Amino acid sequence: MRHRLIALASLPRVSTLPSARCAPLFTRSSPAASTRQGMFSQLRCLTDGKHSDLDKYGDYSNSNARPAAELNENITQEEKDHFAQKLKEDKSKQIRTPWHRQGSDTPPVARQRSAGAMTKGKLLTTPSRMLKIILPLTTSDQNTDRKDIEPLALLVHPQQPISYLERLIQAELPTIKDKQGRERQPHVYFRAEDSVQPEGESGDMKKTPVSSERESLSQQEGEEDFEQVDEIRIDGKIHKTGKLGTRDRMTPEQAEELRGGPGEGGVESYSGQGHEASSDKEGERRFVRWSPSTEIGDFIRDAARGQEFAIDIEGAPEEIRVGVPSFNDRTYYLRMRLRKTSKKISAMADVKKECDELAQLGAKRVAMAGFGGIVGWWCVVYYLTFQTELGWDVMEPVTYLVGLSTLIGGYVWFLYHNREVSYRSAMNFTVSRRQQKLYQQHNFDLRKWEALIEDGNTLRKEIKAIANEYDVEWDELQDEKDEKVQQALKNERRRKEEKKKSKEDDDEPVPVTKDEKDNK
Repeated sequence: MRHRLIALASLPRVSTLPSARCAPLFTRSSPAASTRQGMFSQLRCLTDGKHSDLDKYGDYSNSNARPAAELNENITQEEKDHFAQKLKEDKSKQIRTPWHRQGSDTPPVARQRSAGAMTKGKLLTTPSRMLKIILPLTTSDQNTDRKDIEPLALLVHPQQPISYLERLIQAELPTIKDKQGRERQPHVYFRAEDSVQPEGESGDMKKTPVSSERESLSQQEGEEDFEQVDEIRIDGKIHKTGKLGTRDRMTPEQAEELRGGPGEGGVESYSGQGHEASSDKEGERRFVRWSPSTEIGDFIRDAARGQEFAIDIEGAPEEIRVGVPSFNDRTYYLRMRLRKTSKKISAMADVKKECDELAQLGAKRVAMAGFGGIVGWWCVVYYLTFQTELGWDVMEPVTYLVGLSTLIGGYVWFLYHNREVSYRSAMNFTVSRRQQKLYQQHNFDLRKWEALIEDGNTLRKEIKAIANEYDVEWDELQDEKDEKVQQALKNERRRKEEKKKSKEDDDEPVPVTKDEKDNK
């Protein structure tokens, strides 16, 4: 056995490591070749072992390849730069491809309700005296949430009927199908707050802001009812002007008493507050539907009792509430134009007043000069008749001829100027001639003055008409700002009334007696 073990020890040692090179089957090599092959296999295995360690741990610059014991929570500047670069790339991709933004995969029906979405309409006044109605109409809205949509703007005149506005709204709505499957336009109804709100009666009751005005001015003596007080000194006295408050208006109890109960006649009362009415509490209010033949101005006047009216569209999930403009809103542009006109009138009123006073003084001087001439002529005739040798025989024909010539000349003068033969007509002619000269000297444009007075009276008339519709009292001096303007407008109105009255008197036919009728 010993000689066998010695023989085995002389053989080359076989490596237990895997070899990258496989020998072909059924091949025999020489002992020298086997020795070289064994040495090469050992070197190859050592090299493969080193590469396997590198593959296992990787590059030590990568934090994912490091052992947990060698890691820390400190963020390096390289990591921050890498994150900023990735964020910049993502934002640029979102700009180029907006469909990749966050929430693009969410269906539209699951969107949240927009807080800035328009859910109520608006009723605005315009400088052209038209009404601008803005309504958030949707072509087809089957969801409960309200998206941001472009509202519809319509211009209507207060004297147009509600049916005209109804046709405009229907033209912007999609058709609906009736029970027979035929397409038709949806009906549009206009509802306003009912003046009578009976308790315990079932009806179309809506939650609406209710005015809580209960206190009248008679209950608070010695206090002015102004919300914005302006003190103006006039003739040494301080007068308070400003925006009228709400205490002098009729209380709900008084209005209800005037209206009467169901089946009883009464008097309807209105309010010009509109959306400016106080809304301290919510109350159940009943709305009534108005006829399409009603004028829009009348409908708004009645709806001004509450803060808003409703537009009910057939097939819509909810009605559209529209805020009612108050008296201040309806007359805003009219009052602003009146204030501008009043400023121009006030600037020209001083010049005109000075010229008119000078013209009146000049006319009085002319009249006094005429009186002095008549007295002087009488003195001359008296002296020549009784104090000289001429006597009455000579002076009688002279006075007769002079008086007749004066009468004929005056008649020709009135006939030439086409005026009534009267002292007043002569005075007016003298004053007007003197005024024209003074106006030219002071560069006063009379046509501009007359146009401003005409515009001021027209604006005042329109504001007064709206105030009567809203049943409110308008403080004229608050917008005209000056008593001179108020007096100038008043004088012009009085002059027109007198002129109109005199024209009517001239055109009035002479009454015919019974005998004349029988003769005819």
